Amino acid sequence: MRIDVVTIFPDMFREVFDFGIVRRAREAGVVEVHVHDLRSWARDRHRTTDDAPYGGGPGMVMKVEPLVMACEAIAEMSDGSPRLVLLSPRGAPLNQAKVRELSEEDHLVLVAGRYEGVDERFVEISGAEEISIGDYVLSGGEIPAMVVIDAVVRLLPGAISDPQSADEDSFSHGVLDYPHYTRPADFRGSRVPEVLLSGDHAAVREWRRSRALEDTRSRRPELLRERP
Repeated sequence: MRIDVVTIFPDMFREVFDFGIVRRAREAGVVEVHVHDLRSWARDRHRTTDDAPYGGGPGMVMKVEPLVMACEAIAEMSDGSPRLVLLSPRGAPLNQAKVRELSEEDHLVLVAGRYEGVDERFVEISGAEEISIGDYVLSGGEIPAMVVIDAVVRLLPGAISDPQSADEDSFSHGVLDYPHYTRPADFRGSRVPEVLLSGDHAAVREWRRSRALEDTRSRRPELLRERP
């Protein structure tokens, strides 16, 4: 997979992908991540990427020209048609189903919005899909882009040594993950559930399934209502 990020703050990404699963996936050739400075496509000598909004109001709006030009230039680097995503609080909420869908793409282009937002004509012209990582507002789309990349990369074949680990994560099957324990078996009188020490794999699977449902019911009951 190839992932391109368009941002006015490329230095924010300098070391983010040099750790953990994303680093190993890059080193293994599972994913390529390229970060582009939107100012490279600005037309004036000041490399302007934002301007005051028509109609008045506070803040600035990201200009349509450099955004469209950047995405068109990146699309020319692709063997196919890249999937274009704008990180925006107006977007559809990111969930595990959407992450899995994105992980099946060959090429993703993530655009980090800023300020009061982007010129709406960018979305209309480019056909960008808007995605939000939650019902709150951040200073820009850079951190959401990092979230998307981390979530997507860990689902790519070869990114994780044991694919079952990703398959059993919270939300992968519409419920939260079950509780996890490791040594010691007893810490300050708090013991690991006996079933996990029993060696009975069928009983362990049933306990995990039951606890996943129980924890989902108590912590995130809406997930159960949304299950097909």
